[in-house]
Amino acid sequence: MSDYPEFTAGSVLINDMPDDERPREKALRHGIKSLSDAELMAIIFSTGIKGLSVVDLSRLILKSREGHLSLIARMSVAEFCNEFKGIGPAKALTLLAGLELGSRATEDAVKLAMKRKPITSPEDIRKLMGAELGNLPHEEFWVLYLNQAGKLIKKVQIGRGGITATAVDVRLILREALLATASAMILVHNHPSGNLQPSRQDIALTEKTARAAKYHDIRVNDHLIFTDTGYYSFHNEGMMPVV
Repeated sequence: MSDYPEFTAGSVLINDMPDDERPREKALRHGIKSLSDAELMAIIFSTGIKGLSVVDLSRLILKSREGHLSLIARMSVAEFCNEFKGIGPAKALTLLAGLELGSRATEDAVKLAMKRKPITSPEDIRKLMGAELGNLPHEEFWVLYLNQAGKLIKKVQIGRGGITATAVDVRLILREALLATASAMILVHNHPSGNLQPSRQDIALTEKTARAAKYHDIRVNDHLIFTDTGYYSFHNEGMMPVV
């Protein structure tokens, strides 16, 4: 008996589908964007598992996370194999690699757009970093380095830590700024706890960085804290130090 009777009862094999409904043929005729999430996953998987067609397997995985691809992308290989009997490490990795590639393509498109226009608001920073940092289970500290026109030169991860803190060296922040010949920078990190309010350490680090940067005629424009529900902007809240 199958582990997934709800799906196998009405399961239809790819070969039994009309040509125009098969994911690959449908994509070739109508374009890749015509496919549903399940059909795209079916192409990535290529084959189903015992007792379950590849399309139904894809639907089952989507249903397990209420259709949210972002939640599926956060699963580990071990979680896949334990939760979906019949899926091995190779199949799980294939899907996770496809989802990660899609995520990177989206991030790259935003990054490319940001290089072409100045970063002028916290919303611009959210578009660039929010998805990357908002749902992390650990803390990361990044710096965006800008040119004189306010356009992004590069973004650099300065620190990575645990659930509650990340060690950040101001000297590393300034070193990267000087190497990039940056005129300004924006500090960015996340709070996995979900608390949007800056800690005493966050406030002290912002002031220390702003004072050190001033000696090199580099501005610190903002410091953003991200959680899975939103962000806190030092600039918007009037918390940027006067140096």
